[in-house]
Amino acid sequence: MQEIIVNLHMHTLYSDGHATHAELAQTAIQANLDAIIVTDHNVWVNGVEGYFEESGKRVMLLVGEEIHDPARQPQKNHLLVIGAGRELAGYAPHPQRLLDQVRQTGGLAFIAHPIDPALPAFGEGDISWVDWNVRGFTGIELWNAFSEFKAVVKNKPQGLYYAFNPHRIAHGPLPETLALWDRLLATGRRVVAVGGSDAHALPKRLGPLRKTIFPYAFHFKGVNTHLMLPQALTGDFAQDRQMLLDALRDGHAFIGMDQQINTRGFRFTAHGKEDTAGMGDEIPARGGVTLQVRLPHSAECRLIKDGSLLKGWRNRDNIVQIATEPGVYRVEAYLHTRLGRRGWIFSNPIYIRE
Repeated sequence: MQEIIVNLHMHTLYSDGHATHAELAQTAIQANLDAIIVTDHNVWVNGVEGYFEESGKRVMLLVGEEIHDPARQPQKNHLLVIGAGRELAGYAPHPQRLLDQVRQTGGLAFIAHPIDPALPAFGEGDISWVDWNVRGFTGIELWNAFSEFKAVVKNKPQGLYYAFNPHRIAHGPLPETLALWDRLLATGRRVVAVGGSDAHALPKRLGPLRKTIFPYAFHFKGVNTHLMLPQALTGDFAQDRQMLLDALRDGHAFIGMDQQINTRGFRFTAHGKEDTAGMGDEIPARGGVTLQVRLPHSAECRLIKDGSLLKGWRNRDNIVQIATEPGVYRVEAYLHTRLGRRGWIFSNPIYIRE
């Protein structure tokens, strides 16, 4: 398997971002990303997908869309649509119809910032997802970097502090979102988790002070989605694009906070009598299954089964655990730093079935 690093959920000048697609690609190359996925609000920008190259390096740029109903007050139900290949914002008032259309195009649909608290000090409302009776979404955005900022900031002085100290924000997915994901998985559905930056590079002014809140370069070294591909990227855009979309659809992925210690090299696999499985895969429970976790650096590691802690370890980088019962198994890893306990890696599940 070949690992690539993808940053997704970002905005350009076509909506409420502050850069062009080419500028985003240039910044992504400098951040050593393999791919970025742009999702402007209610606009699908045609004709800009492809490989961008600079100084002997390249990055793959895909264009999706963040779709929501702008007529709805208060705002709710934002959906990241990736790989649909056409404009679908007209279906925004009816989430199920929108999801049906995404499925017909062969695209992917991720519920964006499923729990997104209000930020009254800056006039930001709660834009959580509320229509949970829908079916057919690929997964959810488990860790949204901008939603986390809204969760920790309670007033303008705090907002100013974190604007100048953004590296102090990241602690992990919102606990409520992690619990929501586990509840969805408990229904028997396969729900893929991705991490998104929700990058805008917002210019702000407070009296004489001017500051770009969370530049793209900062986001691109933060919450990323790491994908496991069957082979290395070839340079053929159509082929590589399909490999990327297939890995996202199948949940062959983990979320990594790459700000302090890069998460490249993490692996979570399962080995049975006759089968081997990776993140997003199923494997039969018969005869027992050996779960293996490899971390790129010693850390706290937690093995979660069906939403509950099965076992935890401290200061480990290699772990082996025997699983004898069916269930949904996933891994969380945390770093202990001078800033406290910080979320680092959140894997997609391995599904051990009867």
